[in-house]
Amino acid sequence: MHKAADRIRNVALVGHRGSGKTSLHEALLFQAGVINRLGNVLDGTTMSDSDPDEKSRQMSISAALSSFEWQDRKVNLIDTPGDSSFVADALGALRVCESAIFVVNSVMGVEVHTSRLWQRAQELDLARLIFVNMLDRERADFYRTLESLKSAFGQHVVASEIPIGAEHEVRGVIDLVDMKAYEYDGAGRENCKEIPIPDELQAQADEYREKLMDEVSESSDALMERYLEGEEISHDEIVSALKEGTNHGAMFPVTCGIATRNLGTNRLLDAIVEDLPSPVKHGALEVGDQTLAPEEDREMFAYVFKTRADPFAGRINMFRVYQGVVKQDSQVLNTRTHNKERIGQLVTFEGNQTGHATDFGPGDIGAVAKLKETKAGDWLAERDQPIEMPSIKLPAPVMAFAVEPKTKGDEDKVFTALRRLQEEDPTIDLHRDAQTGEQIVAGLSQVHVEVIVERLKSRFGAEVNLKPPRVPYQETIRKSAKAHGRHKKQSGGRGQFGDCHIEIEPLEAGTGFEFVDAIKGGVIPSGFIPAVEKGVLEAMQEGVVAGYPVKDVKVRVYDGSYHTVDSSEMAFKIAGSIAMKQAMEQAGPVLLEPIMLVTVSVPEDAVGDVIGDLNSRRGRPLGMEPTGGGMSEVKAEVPMAEMLSYAPDLRSITGGQGEFTMEFLRYEEVPAHLAGKVVDEAKAEREAVKA
Repeated sequence: MHKAADRIRNVALVGHRGSGKTSLHEALLFQAGVINRLGNVLDGTTMSDSDPDEKSRQMSISAALSSFEWQDRKVNLIDTPGDSSFVADALGALRVCESAIFVVNSVMGVEVHTSRLWQRAQELDLARLIFVNMLDRERADFYRTLESLKSAFGQHVVASEIPIGAEHEVRGVIDLVDMKAYEYDGAGRENCKEIPIPDELQAQADEYREKLMDEVSESSDALMERYLEGEEISHDEIVSALKEGTNHGAMFPVTCGIATRNLGTNRLLDAIVEDLPSPVKHGALEVGDQTLAPEEDREMFAYVFKTRADPFAGRINMFRVYQGVVKQDSQVLNTRTHNKERIGQLVTFEGNQTGHATDFGPGDIGAVAKLKETKAGDWLAERDQPIEMPSIKLPAPVMAFAVEPKTKGDEDKVFTALRRLQEEDPTIDLHRDAQTGEQIVAGLSQVHVEVIVERLKSRFGAEVNLKPPRVPYQETIRKSAKAHGRHKKQSGGRGQFGDCHIEIEPLEAGTGFEFVDAIKGGVIPSGFIPAVEKGVLEAMQEGVVAGYPVKDVKVRVYDGSYHTVDSSEMAFKIAGSIAMKQAMEQAGPVLLEPIMLVTVSVPEDAVGDVIGDLNSRRGRPLGMEPTGGGMSEVKAEVPMAEMLSYAPDLRSITGGQGEFTMEFLRYEEVPAHLAGKVVDEAKAEREAVKA
């Protein structure tokens, strides 16, 4: 039997890599009684980082869902990756939750990925609560972190707890709502006991309690009046006002603790239930002209936010029910494909164990296996209703590699496996380069691409080699030239004869190719002219400079001869090819390279270094403008050849805070001193293939 929507809390754990989200997820599951021992990220024993690649890298790569009960509420908790390479899962989780807990490392304060996710949570109108973690680390400072939170996210960030002790001497927390102190001993479930507020912290607790009450009373005029008159405000009234203020981002309570020691996690569970909104409290979802309310007697709408590619179970789809009830053994309709899907067994996640459910009610999050055509981003509904979730703006993949199977004949297997992984992670770009013929896989970073390769091997048994993609150079000509191509062969019986004169001239950049038939008097019969054009086009596939395709050329065939018996289409095609190769050699051939428009988002203090680096890559900066939040946007035109290794370099220049996108602009001539190097490389490559 499903929980009522007002008894559900959907919460995403988000924050920068290394802030302790997975450890906190583990501690919350332990405290709630889902697991019996506290796992450790370093030992690879946590519930959410269960994949071999997550254990080996000691980091979350995919979002992990766990459901449990606390104070008769169902909590759906999603642990998200903190590395920006895997941001698609974090954004997908934010999309289907009403609330987010931002986990912040009390040594480092607010880090770049935290700020970016905060902005996304703000756009989605999520309730936000902050958990300051790792209070026992050297140089950890709760109050310094609180100030960095206020300067990053505004003055409505307010402490609802403060720690007792500092660094390795932290032993408890003071609850500012009820002005009670709690001490923790050990990491067991029953490790918390109430104690009097220590005398040395009484003044500080009073000061921060006053700041909290100022924020709380702002949510209600009646409460403000009573508070100013010195009246006692009850626990329930404060909690109600806190929830009201937190619900749509008018207030951001800050809690604290140490996840690895299970310190403060029972208080955080209480805060999830008391301070964060249910789907009912948060309100209906507006999608286009549809209003989806969390009511079970209305028709069913569920949104699929994550697909996991499993080689054994097939696709596992995680979904959020926005309206109505999803029942097992029922038929639903995929609104994208317009096809029916059968809901078989419904799946629940409790730690790394899966359970089964008979139904999921409105506001709930669950999963289903073996749907035929459904993937992340799809809606499941009772009828074919046009509905589309506003798309999430995902960062563009910038780290590209050419991929080839280690075993000949594995092309289809590799490509199918890559497609399955792309369903799971939409930030993977997969395409074939039409010019170079290479299969390109691109991700958000080197680590991202490495993880893709590891998953290909571990999940699908497909091994691949990675190499930097070839730059799609082109060639063109700078002047006009004439040439004569003749193909004559006598080999007993019928011979071969084709003869043509052509003139070539350069066209404006981007025009492509133009062929003109200027034959007069039938010196070449009209039936053979297309064959001459075919031969010319074939020769243009491999230019005379470095063997790259030739573009922006006009070819005019103006003279020739033929033999009534020996001439054929094949002979004129060969003659056209010979003439074209000769003409190109005399027409000032040059090498062209693709120029990209690069847009870089960087911290303001790194702008000079980034522009200097782009200049060293033959870039032409176009301008710079501040974008707010201490960040600036730099635009530049840079040759693609100089951008293949840019991602790790930008990361090191900006301390991991920079990101960039690229789009193709045009082709330009390669400077002479570099063209020779490209020609030598192309020659060496051709010789290696022959060998």
